[in-house]
Amino acid sequence: MSLRLVGLAGSFNRPSKTFALVGHIAGLAAETYGFSKTVYDLKDLGPSLGTALWRSELDEQASQVIDDIVKADVLVIGSPTYKGSYPGLFKHLIDLIEPAELRAKPIIISATGGGDRHALIVEHQLRPLFGFFMAHTLPTAVYASDRDFVDYKVASEALSTRIGSVVGELGSFSFVPSARGSLQAAE
Repeated sequence: MSLRLVGLAGSFNRPSKTFALVGHIAGLAAETYGFSKTVYDLKDLGPSLGTALWRSELDEQASQVIDDIVKADVLVIGSPTYKGSYPGLFKHLIDLIEPAELRAKPIIISATGGGDRHALIVEHQLRPLFGFFMAHTLPTAVYASDRDFVDYKVASEALSTRIGSVVGELGSFSFVPSARGSLQAAE
């Protein structure tokens, strides 16, 4: 049985640069290490996410997505930047997860925004959020601005290099099989 990677883009928009970024990172990691992968966005959770005060109040669709997130071996999390932070409904989703369910889980954190002034979202918002859960956010965080995409595809060499670095960092986890592609695990 292969290890499971789940990507979560904290966006409702389709198409979405955040979803494209998370999908790109997840795809490279899956190809490199042989993970099975699934990528979700907030639309995949359906309308019950916005009305549920407790996880038990979610419908089957939303419950399944959260189950996939907490059962994953590796997570790739991405958030669009709204007014310097992540969207409220994305935070609500994370609030429905028990801290023990993400403890020690490797997480690649990423975000998108209109320009460079939002780049600190990964360090000032996402890293502390998942630090509370005692998850292992990988050292390299990924931020992408509008100029890094063409037709909702990663088009920047600098961004691709950064993505390659963070995917390489996954190789330091003992349960991750050695790299299968040309990308070598970080030493």
